[in-house]
Amino acid sequence: MNLEDEKKDRIINAALKEFALKGYRNASTNEIVSKAGISKGLLFHYFNNKKSLYFFLIEYSENIFVNDFYTKFDLNETDIIKRFRQISILKIELIRKHPQMYDFLLSSMTEDSAEIKNELDGRYKNIFDDFYKKLITNLDTSNIKDGLDVRQVSEIIVWTMQGFANRELEKLRKNTDNKNNHDVDSIMAQFDEYIDILKNAFYKEV
Repeated sequence: MNLEDEKKDRIINAALKEFALKGYRNASTNEIVSKAGISKGLLFHYFNNKKSLYFFLIEYSENIFVNDFYTKFDLNETDIIKRFRQISILKIELIRKHPQMYDFLLSSMTEDSAEIKNELDGRYKNIFDDFYKKLITNLDTSNIKDGLDVRQVSEIIVWTMQGFANRELEKLRKNTDNKNNHDVDSIMAQFDEYIDILKNAFYKEV
């Protein structure tokens, strides 16, 4: 992080792309330094080995995603549907803003290299446990219709919203040049149609 910004960004971007495309085992530090336009000696001056570079990228990307998310996430919104609507749109906005980091983090979650797998799994378990606790804090489910299983209703709401968000993100990844098709206001107008269906199905009052 003490490197000049331009050189630091070249290294980070080259490494993110290489690890995301090839995974930890097959990623080449030769390819990273070639794309970054630096010497291998300089890379290993700052990072002892490929593993330390990889976990630097994990921490760097997680910090950006987590900090950006919690800066905008409003825990004062207690309605379950409105809260998960908020989560979905924040997810879309973050991935639009940091697509390369998202691809890297996504690939790291399925990484099977024995050299790093246990450490990665433990790290992600802690992050997801903490994230889930925050998501369900102070949720108000009193508006759900009597006789319905709150847990099942909550799962259906989450699955629907995650499915919609994942669909839009996949469109974004396939059509990065056509930004007009990924206007957030347009996406949320479609999203709100699904939300109205969920409210009609599960809420006492709409």
